[in-house]
Amino acid sequence: MTDASTNPIASPQAPPTIRHPRAATLVGGCACGQVRYRAKGRADRCYACHCTECQTRSGSAFALLLPVAETHFACEGDVLAVEQTEAGGVAARLYACPRCLTRLFTRNPLWPGLVILRVGTLEETAAVAPAFHIWTRSQQPWLALSDGRPAFETQPTDPAEWRRLLG
Repeated sequence: MTDASTNPIASPQAPPTIRHPRAATLVGGCACGQVRYRAKGRADRCYACHCTECQTRSGSAFALLLPVAETHFACEGDVLAVEQTEAGGVAARLYACPRCLTRLFTRNPLWPGLVILRVGTLEETAAVAPAFHIWTRSQQPWLALSDGRPAFETQPTDPAEWRRLLG
């Protein structure tokens, strides 16, 4: 396990309890098992990002992302941290397993105090569906968004709108 004094995201303790009625313990990790995490959060607040960067980096049509409070997040194992430019032009930090290169989570300076989990790294994903879609102007033409959830051509620019969407 990584020493917490040298790795700011490592913490051997379980995250504190969130007092939201729909908050749940979320457990996940990388494909090889070297990195594991636990978080408390609302799985019903994930979103789908259809930007070209997410398509390229995920090798898929979109990425499913789930913000959780940093104070409710614990990660065990060494991680590789890389700077990347997000669709909005902000330099964010991506964390991945150095052994199997599974992308696990991101930290965005526009969202201090949040960790953005990659939903596909959760152990339980069957009941997770996006609450909304962003960067739909880049979505694949064969993908029909008929789920009735809010969809944005780019992304909300108003922090209050983000808070509303994320509940």
